[in-house]
Amino acid sequence: MKLQLLRNATQVLTVNDKQILIDPMLGPKGAYDTIIMTDNGLRNPLVDLPVNPQELIKTIDAVLLTHLHNDHWDSVAVALLPKDIPLFCQAGDEDKIREAGFTNVTPVADEITWQGITISRTSGQHGTGEIGNLMGRVSGYVINDLYIAGDTIWCEDVKNAIDKYQPKHIVLNGGAAQFVKGDPIVMSIDDIRKVRDYAPAAQLIIVHLEAVNHSRQSREQIRTAFPDQNVRVPDDGEFVYI
Repeated sequence: MKLQLLRNATQVLTVNDKQILIDPMLGPKGAYDTIIMTDNGLRNPLVDLPVNPQELIKTIDAVLLTHLHNDHWDSVAVALLPKDIPLFCQAGDEDKIREAGFTNVTPVADEITWQGITISRTSGQHGTGEIGNLMGRVSGYVINDLYIAGDTIWCEDVKNAIDKYQPKHIVLNGGAAQFVKGDPIVMSIDDIRKVRDYAPAAQLIIVHLEAVNHSRQSREQIRTAFPDQNVRVPDDGEFVYI
């Protein structure tokens, strides 16, 4: 398998000669308002994609969505993607996606197989307390020995997924994104360390960095925290071979 980070949580996974687009936020730099309950006023995304989105779409065989927050599923993706493309999402999101005109939507309640590729859903916790409740339900997915954790902090759901699937590679959404109130809503450096300690044999791939205005921890900070360890922090556009 091959994974290319495009920006934020937007990635392309190549498996069985199929290209799966994960969590597409395809809008140009500055297309969207600053995220509410943040304090820096920056517009999102903070950076442009490293590829042309129209050309990217031509290469994609299916789409995989962890949830429908704008930094994972934006209006440009809705406009550009063919409405008959196979699209996999967490159960409960399918109606909203179909309302946008998509006709080939499959909710993943537990596990599905498409083109010989098995996709297993995992749970997560998108923050703590009241903020976590407001952020809503999120999912991750396991494909072969790759675990895409999605927008989650370190929690029992992540432990359970590691225990059940024993992944060799784990994609974590890092950056410790945070509002002016509450705790981080995705993995902080401390959370990443807990995953590494719990699954020391797995390669960790850290994404969801330096692209949205509530992200608090940088690539440099994460790389510095894990020198010479099995923690990969790719740049936008970079490939990771799995």
